[in-house]
Amino acid sequence: MFLKPYLWLVGKREDGQTMAEYAVVLGVITLAVVGVFTALAGGISGAINAVSSAI
Repeated sequence: MFLKPYLWLVGKREDGQTMAEYAVVLGVITLAVVGVFTALAGGISGAINAVSSAI
């Protein structure tokens, strides 16, 4: 009897779900950034070499 209202409130809380969603979004953004930097690594390296050779 005493725990029934408490268990109902615990079931209604969404704090843990929200934090899990933030973690998933952060993970996806991190993977996207790493993928973009990996894909552009050759172009960035070439641009830096061109600038350094021009100086």
